Amino acid sequence: MTAGRWRKAVGALILLAGVVALASQFAAYLATQPRVSLAWQAGLMAAFATALGTLPVLFSQRLSERTQDTLFGFGAGVMLAACSFSLIIPGLAAARNAGAGTWEAAGIIGASILLGGAVLLLMERLLPHEHFIKGVEGQSSRTLRRTWLFVFAIALHNVPEGLAIGVAFGGDDPLRASALAAGIAIQDVPEGLVVAAALLAAGYRRWLAVGLGVASGLVEPVGAVLGAAVVSHSAGLLPWGLGFAAGAMLFVISHEIIPESHRKGHEAWATGGLMLGFVLMMMLDSSLG
Repeated sequence: MTAGRWRKAVGALILLAGVVALASQFAAYLATQPRVSLAWQAGLMAAFATALGTLPVLFSQRLSERTQDTLFGFGAGVMLAACSFSLIIPGLAAARNAGAGTWEAAGIIGASILLGGAVLLLMERLLPHEHFIKGVEGQSSRTLRRTWLFVFAIALHNVPEGLAIGVAFGGDDPLRASALAAGIAIQDVPEGLVVAAALLAAGYRRWLAVGLGVASGLVEPVGAVLGAAVVSHSAGLLPWGLGFAAGAMLFVISHEIIPESHRKGHEAWATGGLMLGFVLMMMLDSSLG
Protein backbone atom coordinates (compact mmCIF):
# COMPACT_ATOMS: atom_id res chain seq x y z
CA MET A 1 0.00 0.00 0.00
CA THR A 2 1.38 3.40 -0.94
CA ALA A 3 2.06 6.18 1.56
CA GLY A 4 -0.89 8.19 0.22
CA ARG A 5 -3.29 5.32 0.78
CA TRP A 6 -1.91 4.76 4.27
CA ARG A 7 -2.54 8.39 5.12
CA LYS A 8 -6.09 8.18 3.79
CA ALA A 9 -6.74 4.99 5.75
CA VAL A 10 -5.37 6.48 8.97
CA GLY A 11 -7.39 9.65 8.41
CA ALA A 12 -10.56 7.61 7.87
CA LEU A 13 -9.93 5.64 11.08
CA ILE A 14 -9.36 8.85 13.06
CA LEU A 15 -12.54 10.33 11.65
CA LEU A 16 -14.49 7.16 12.49
CA ALA A 17 -13.10 7.15 16.03
CA GLY A 18 -14.11 10.78 16.44
CA VAL A 19 -17.63 10.09 15.24
CA VAL A 20 -17.95 7.13 17.62
CA ALA A 21 -16.68 9.22 20.53
CA LEU A 22 -19.11 12.06 19.77
CA ALA A 23 -21.99 9.59 19.43
CA SER A 24 -21.10 8.05 22.79
CA GLN A 25 -20.99 11.44 24.49
CA PHE A 26 -24.29 12.44 22.88
CA ALA A 27 -25.95 9.22 24.06
CA ALA A 28 -24.67 9.84 27.59
CA TYR A 29 -26.02 13.39 27.47
CA LEU A 30 -29.46 12.20 26.34
CA ALA A 31 -29.52 9.67 29.20
CA THR A 32 -29.24 12.54 31.69
CA GLN A 33 -31.65 14.89 29.89
CA PRO A 34 -35.05 13.19 29.42
CA ARG A 35 -36.69 16.24 27.81
CA VAL A 36 -33.91 16.59 25.27
CA SER A 37 -34.11 12.85 24.64
CA LEU A 38 -37.84 13.10 23.92
CA ALA A 39 -37.20 16.05 21.59
CA TRP A 40 -34.53 14.02 19.77
CA GLN A 41 -36.94 11.12 19.31
CA ALA A 42 -39.70 13.44 18.08
CA GLY A 43 -37.27 15.10 15.66
CA LEU A 44 -36.28 11.68 14.33
CA MET A 45 -39.97 10.88 13.86
CA ALA A 46 -40.38 14.05 11.79
CA ALA A 47 -37.29 13.19 9.76
CA PHE A 48 -38.65 9.68 9.14
CA ALA A 49 -41.97 11.17 8.01
CA THR A 50 -40.13 13.36 5.51
CA ALA A 51 -38.21 10.34 4.21
CA LEU A 52 -41.44 8.34 3.95
CA GLY A 53 -43.00 11.08 1.86
CA THR A 54 -40.21 10.97 -0.72
CA LEU A 55 -40.61 7.26 -1.51
CA PRO A 56 -43.51 7.54 -4.02
CA VAL A 57 -41.22 9.59 -6.28
CA LEU A 58 -39.18 6.42 -6.85
CA PHE A 59 -42.14 4.56 -8.30
CA SER A 60 -44.54 7.13 -9.73
CA GLN A 61 -44.71 9.85 -12.33
CA ARG A 62 -44.22 13.48 -11.46
CA LEU A 63 -46.88 15.21 -9.40
CA SER A 64 -49.12 17.66 -11.18
CA GLU A 65 -48.60 21.32 -10.34
CA ARG A 66 -52.09 21.49 -8.84
CA THR A 67 -51.32 18.58 -6.50
CA GLN A 68 -48.03 20.15 -5.45
CA ASP A 69 -49.72 23.46 -4.67
CA THR A 70 -52.45 21.72 -2.67
CA LEU A 71 -49.84 19.89 -0.61
CA PHE A 72 -47.91 23.12 -0.08
CA GLY A 73 -51.12 24.69 1.22
CA PHE A 74 -51.79 21.72 3.49
CA GLY A 75 -48.34 22.06 5.05
CA ALA A 76 -48.85 25.79 5.53
CA GLY A 77 -52.16 25.16 7.29
CA VAL A 78 -50.65 22.62 9.69
CA MET A 79 -47.76 24.96 10.51
CA LEU A 80 -50.10 27.94 10.96
CA ALA A 81 -52.28 26.04 13.44
CA ALA A 82 -49.16 24.76 15.20
CA CYS A 83 -47.97 28.35 15.62
CA SER A 84 -51.29 29.41 17.10
CA PHE A 85 -52.33 26.50 19.32
CA SER A 86 -49.04 24.78 20.16
CA LEU A 87 -46.64 27.72 20.43
CA ILE A 88 -48.21 31.16 20.88
CA ILE A 89 -51.05 30.25 23.27
CA PRO A 90 -48.83 28.03 25.47
CA GLY A 91 -46.18 30.76 25.34
CA LEU A 92 -48.61 33.32 26.70
CA ALA A 93 -49.62 30.90 29.45
CA ALA A 94 -45.97 30.18 30.31
CA ALA A 95 -45.20 33.90 30.57
CA ARG A 96 -48.20 34.48 32.87
CA ASN A 97 -47.24 31.47 35.02
CA ALA A 98 -43.79 33.01 35.39
CA GLY A 99 -45.39 36.10 36.94
CA ALA A 100 -45.86 38.37 33.92
CA GLY A 101 -49.02 40.42 33.64
CA THR A 102 -51.37 40.20 30.68
CA TRP A 103 -49.74 43.01 28.73
CA GLU A 104 -46.24 41.97 29.71
CA ALA A 105 -46.88 38.39 28.57
CA ALA A 106 -48.24 39.65 25.27
CA GLY A 107 -45.20 41.89 24.88
CA ILE A 108 -42.79 39.00 25.54
CA ILE A 109 -44.46 36.75 22.99
CA GLY A 110 -44.84 39.56 20.47
CA ALA A 111 -41.18 40.53 20.75
CA SER A 112 -40.02 36.91 20.50
CA ILE A 113 -42.20 36.33 17.41
CA LEU A 114 -40.63 39.34 15.72
CA LEU A 115 -37.17 38.15 16.78
CA GLY A 116 -37.77 34.70 15.28
CA GLY A 117 -38.90 36.21 12.00
CA ALA A 118 -35.95 38.62 11.95
CA VAL A 119 -33.43 35.82 12.48
CA LEU A 120 -34.93 33.79 9.62
CA LEU A 121 -34.88 36.88 7.41
CA LEU A 122 -31.20 37.40 8.24
CA MET A 123 -30.42 33.75 7.50
CA GLU A 124 -32.22 34.01 4.19
CA ARG A 125 -30.19 37.08 3.27
CA LEU A 126 -26.84 35.57 4.26
CA LEU A 127 -27.24 31.93 3.15
CA PRO A 128 -27.29 31.37 -0.61
CA HIS A 129 -30.24 29.23 -1.61
CA GLU A 130 -32.65 28.67 -4.45
CA HIS A 131 -36.43 28.67 -4.39
CA PHE A 132 -38.18 26.09 -6.52
CA ILE A 133 -39.87 28.82 -8.54
CA LYS A 134 -38.41 32.23 -7.64
CA GLY A 135 -34.85 31.13 -8.30
CA VAL A 136 -31.54 32.05 -6.71
CA GLU A 137 -31.25 34.28 -3.63
CA GLY A 138 -28.48 35.05 -1.15
CA GLN A 139 -24.86 36.12 -1.28
CA SER A 140 -22.24 34.31 -3.36
CA SER A 141 -24.86 32.06 -4.90
CA ARG A 142 -23.16 32.08 -8.30
CA THR A 143 -20.26 30.10 -6.90
CA LEU A 144 -22.43 27.22 -5.72
CA ARG A 145 -24.00 24.43 -7.74
CA ARG A 146 -27.77 24.41 -8.00
CA THR A 147 -28.02 21.17 -6.03
CA TRP A 148 -26.50 22.78 -2.95
CA LEU A 149 -28.70 25.83 -3.38
CA PHE A 150 -31.72 23.55 -3.12
CA VAL A 151 -30.20 21.87 -0.07
CA PHE A 152 -29.77 25.25 1.65
CA ALA A 153 -33.36 26.18 0.82
CA ILE A 154 -34.72 22.92 2.22
CA ALA A 155 -32.62 23.20 5.37
CA LEU A 156 -33.71 26.81 5.91
CA HIS A 157 -37.32 25.68 5.61
CA ASN A 158 -37.00 22.84 8.15
CA VAL A 159 -35.01 24.63 10.85
CA PRO A 160 -38.08 26.29 12.47
CA GLU A 161 -39.93 22.97 12.60
CA GLY A 162 -37.10 21.30 14.50
CA LEU A 163 -36.75 24.25 16.87
CA ALA A 164 -40.50 24.23 17.52
CA ILE A 165 -40.42 20.54 18.45
CA GLY A 166 -37.45 21.04 20.76
CA VAL A 167 -38.84 24.10 22.50
CA ALA A 168 -42.18 22.35 23.05
CA PHE A 169 -40.54 19.31 24.66
CA GLY A 170 -38.32 21.61 26.71
CA GLY A 171 -41.46 22.88 28.44
CA ASP A 172 -43.67 21.17 31.00
CA ASP A 173 -46.56 19.99 28.80
CA PRO A 174 -45.54 16.72 27.08
CA LEU A 175 -49.03 16.10 25.69
CA ARG A 176 -49.09 19.42 23.86
CA ALA A 177 -45.52 18.84 22.69
CA SER A 178 -46.55 15.43 21.37
CA ALA A 179 -49.47 17.01 19.50
CA LEU A 180 -47.13 19.54 17.92
CA ALA A 181 -44.61 16.87 16.93
CA ALA A 182 -47.36 14.67 15.49
CA GLY A 183 -48.76 17.57 13.47
CA ILE A 184 -45.36 18.48 12.07
CA ALA A 185 -44.70 14.83 11.21
CA ILE A 186 -48.06 14.61 9.42
CA GLN A 187 -47.29 17.63 7.26
CA ASP A 188 -43.71 16.39 6.70
CA VAL A 189 -45.02 13.44 4.68
CA PRO A 190 -46.52 15.56 1.87
CA GLU A 191 -43.67 18.03 2.31
CA GLY A 192 -41.11 15.31 1.59
CA LEU A 193 -43.14 14.27 -1.44
CA VAL A 194 -43.34 17.83 -2.75
CA VAL A 195 -39.62 18.46 -2.20
CA ALA A 196 -38.57 15.29 -4.02
CA ALA A 197 -41.10 15.88 -6.82
CA ALA A 198 -39.95 19.48 -7.24
CA LEU A 199 -36.32 18.40 -7.47
CA LEU A 200 -37.30 15.77 -10.03
CA ALA A 201 -39.19 18.38 -12.04
CA ALA A 202 -36.14 20.65 -11.86
CA GLY A 203 -34.10 18.04 -13.71
CA TYR A 204 -32.44 16.05 -10.95
CA ARG A 205 -32.12 12.28 -11.24
CA ARG A 206 -34.79 10.32 -9.41
CA TRP A 207 -32.46 8.83 -6.79
CA LEU A 208 -30.75 12.16 -6.18
CA ALA A 209 -34.10 13.91 -5.75
CA VAL A 210 -35.21 11.32 -3.20
CA GLY A 211 -31.86 11.41 -1.41
CA LEU A 212 -31.95 15.19 -1.04
CA GLY A 213 -35.56 14.99 0.13
CA VAL A 214 -34.58 12.46 2.81
CA ALA A 215 -31.58 14.58 3.82
CA SER A 216 -33.81 17.62 4.22
CA GLY A 217 -35.49 16.03 7.21
CA LEU A 218 -32.22 15.47 9.09
CA VAL A 219 -32.17 19.13 10.10
CA GLU A 220 -35.21 18.62 12.32
CA PRO A 221 -33.75 16.34 15.03
CA VAL A 222 -30.71 18.64 15.24
CA GLY A 223 -32.96 21.68 15.68
CA ALA A 224 -35.10 19.77 18.17
CA VAL A 225 -32.11 18.96 20.37
CA LEU A 226 -30.88 22.54 20.20
CA GLY A 227 -34.27 24.01 21.13
CA ALA A 228 -34.88 21.55 23.97
CA ALA A 229 -31.37 21.93 25.39
CA VAL A 230 -31.65 25.72 25.58
CA VAL A 231 -35.15 25.86 27.04
CA SER A 232 -34.81 22.95 29.49
CA HIS A 233 -31.84 24.62 31.19
CA SER A 234 -33.77 27.83 31.88
CA ALA A 235 -37.50 27.87 32.53
CA GLY A 236 -37.55 31.63 32.01
CA LEU A 237 -36.58 31.12 28.38
CA LEU A 238 -39.63 28.94 27.64
CA PRO A 239 -42.04 31.73 26.56
CA TRP A 240 -39.26 33.36 24.55
CA GLY A 241 -38.41 30.05 22.91
CA LEU A 242 -42.03 29.29 22.05
CA GLY A 243 -42.53 32.76 20.56
CA PHE A 244 -39.23 32.58 18.67
CA ALA A 245 -40.17 29.23 17.10
CA ALA A 246 -43.61 30.60 16.18
CA GLY A 247 -42.08 33.67 14.54
CA ALA A 248 -39.63 31.57 12.55
CA MET A 249 -42.44 29.31 11.33
CA LEU A 250 -44.68 32.26 10.47
CA PHE A 251 -41.85 33.72 8.38
CA VAL A 252 -41.49 30.47 6.44
CA ILE A 253 -45.25 30.20 5.93
CA SER A 254 -45.65 33.73 4.58
CA HIS A 255 -42.33 34.12 2.78
CA GLU A 256 -41.89 30.66 1.29
CA ILE A 257 -44.84 28.28 1.32
CA ILE A 258 -47.87 30.43 0.49
CA PRO A 259 -46.17 32.36 -2.34
CA GLU A 260 -44.94 29.08 -3.84
CA SER A 261 -48.43 27.56 -3.64
CA HIS A 262 -50.12 30.57 -5.28
CA ARG A 263 -47.69 31.38 -8.06
CA LYS A 264 -48.96 28.89 -10.66
CA GLY A 265 -52.62 29.84 -10.61
CA HIS A 266 -53.96 27.19 -8.22
CA GLU A 267 -54.86 29.54 -5.40
CA ALA A 268 -58.21 27.88 -4.66
CA TRP A 269 -56.64 24.43 -4.31
CA ALA A 270 -53.79 25.78 -2.19
CA THR A 271 -56.23 27.64 0.06
CA GLY A 272 -58.38 24.53 0.42
CA GLY A 273 -55.30 22.55 1.41
CA LEU A 274 -54.34 25.24 3.94
CA MET A 275 -57.77 25.19 5.58
CA LEU A 276 -57.77 21.39 5.72
CA GLY A 277 -54.31 21.33 7.30
CA PHE A 278 -55.25 24.04 9.80
CA VAL A 279 -58.40 22.19 10.92
CA LEU A 280 -56.55 18.87 11.18
CA MET A 281 -53.81 20.35 13.36
CA MET A 282 -56.35 22.25 15.48
CA MET A 283 -58.29 19.02 16.15
CA LEU A 284 -55.09 17.14 16.89
CA ASP A 285 -53.89 19.77 19.32
CA SER A 286 -57.20 20.07 21.14
CA SER A 287 -57.52 16.29 21.39
CA LEU A 288 -54.00 15.62 22.71
CA GLY A 289 -53.24 18.94 24.37
